[in-house]
Amino acid sequence: MPYQSISDPAAAALGSSLLNRLPFVSKRWPVQSFSSAGLTTLVVLIAALVLLPLGSLLLSWQDVQWDVWKHLFETQLGGLIWNTLVLVFGVAAGVTVLGTALAALISLCDFPGRRWLEWALMLPFAIPAYVLAFVYLGVFDFSGPLQSWMRTNIDGFTWVDIRSPLGVITVLVLVFYPYVYMLARGAFQGQGRSLYEASRLLGMSAQRTFWRVTLPVARPAIIGGAILAVMETLADFGTVSVFNYDTFTTAIYKSWFGFFNLKAAAQLASLLLAFIVMILILEKQLKGRVGQSERQRVMPRHQLQGMNKWFATGFCSVVFVLAFLLPVVQLGWWIYSTSLSDLNARYMRLVTNTLLLAGLAAIATVAAASVLVLAKRFQPGRLSSWSEQIGSLGYAMPGALLAVAVMMLFGFLDNHVITTVQTWLGLQAKPLLLGSVFALVLAYLIRFLAVALKPVTAAFDRVRPTMHEAARILGHSPLSVSRRVYIPMVMPGLLTAMLLVFVDVLKEMPATLLMRPFGWDTLAVRIFEMTAEAEWERAALPAMSLILVGMIPVIALIRRSRVG
Repeated sequence: MPYQSISDPAAAALGSSLLNRLPFVSKRWPVQSFSSAGLTTLVVLIAALVLLPLGSLLLSWQDVQWDVWKHLFETQLGGLIWNTLVLVFGVAAGVTVLGTALAALISLCDFPGRRWLEWALMLPFAIPAYVLAFVYLGVFDFSGPLQSWMRTNIDGFTWVDIRSPLGVITVLVLVFYPYVYMLARGAFQGQGRSLYEASRLLGMSAQRTFWRVTLPVARPAIIGGAILAVMETLADFGTVSVFNYDTFTTAIYKSWFGFFNLKAAAQLASLLLAFIVMILILEKQLKGRVGQSERQRVMPRHQLQGMNKWFATGFCSVVFVLAFLLPVVQLGWWIYSTSLSDLNARYMRLVTNTLLLAGLAAIATVAAASVLVLAKRFQPGRLSSWSEQIGSLGYAMPGALLAVAVMMLFGFLDNHVITTVQTWLGLQAKPLLLGSVFALVLAYLIRFLAVALKPVTAAFDRVRPTMHEAARILGHSPLSVSRRVYIPMVMPGLLTAMLLVFVDVLKEMPATLLMRPFGWDTLAVRIFEMTAEAEWERAALPAMSLILVGMIPVIALIRRSRVG
């Protein structure tokens, strides 16, 4: 029997009908090959791996570091809170306005260049925020080529200080606006024609229809994108470090490596966690529940005329140039000017370490996501549902917070469990978990488990119970069913999930910087080291490497999201 017949609807229906008449066959998913107890154990373990590090943050308050807190109260704490709030509200406002404006122009209007700008405006997704930060400092700082030329050629030119809160906010807005742009664009295009026509029949102009109908319906998507941008802002370490702009993430790093006080870093991280919880609560209050209308009839695009169409083209093009084209061209120039002098054996070790860590994290994360999805499918109930929700919490935790939480947990285990066991066995007591690859991969797993869950869920949803039943009726063994049905249908989704996690791990800086084992420098760490010394040219090669790899999932996203 050819393979195609296994997924044939008629064969599936026949198999299901025959199996329903057999008393010894379960009417649920045929999962005899899965151990119920083993699957439950894995689900509980994954949920515990996500929750235990957070518990270690709370336990850190049992020993309050009064000396450190006194120093912070007297010197920095007020400034840290103020800087973090300014950054959060500035980025939230910036990405909301810019992302919504771009999405509205692309989705609702027609103007020259709209089709290529529709996908070009997603490309900044591929650029890590800390890469755009050091490029902008290299170009626009006081000693940069732009201001140097202006001082030489323009009389009375006044120095513009890019090392300011506005400069940090601008960089983060240019990197994170695609979150709002992508979601708002989908919301605008998904509203359909009926709302627009009903509003016009009631006498509203096109402009009033946008403000009173189109924009409110898209509000949940816009707020969702803005919240994602705020989460990334709170998680950012590289950008604020490059700009010397102190926030909670930089304070965590300084407490750890400056004061050598892990407990103080954990207590600061728990305050950052409180920020995140408040933002998530605010999101639920703001988003509300606004339904989407049908998509059978696409919203008509307004044909811009005269100067308006060229203004729209120019506005979108300027954003694309500032957010993507400028940094890529500048990095290319720096690489050319250094004649690839850093392309040596050390660079290849950086690439090897980066790819190895990202590969291990991708495999472990997708495996954990698959367990959660299988548990929800084969053993539906509160345990599997809650475990999946707990697994999704990790994406809301910044890398610096997770690094401190995991290290607190592993430090306790090393000091109180492993050392005791080693002493009993007469072995030399030494830490096994702190500073290990396992600790770093665990932090990646917790951070990016939510990224893998969606494509893994979609992959397993493609396999229907009737397909398995039909294959068994046609005489295939469980191994044959797995090889000829499950693996071909699930593997594309699993590979997509692995690719997404792989790229996110490549760009992750805070967790890698804080937790990397000795000698395990990566491309992101190399960028941090070079930018800390203002050696922009030497940071260009690893930065361009990350951008090129990061463009792979962005291009896939663009291809899937093309509409009209």
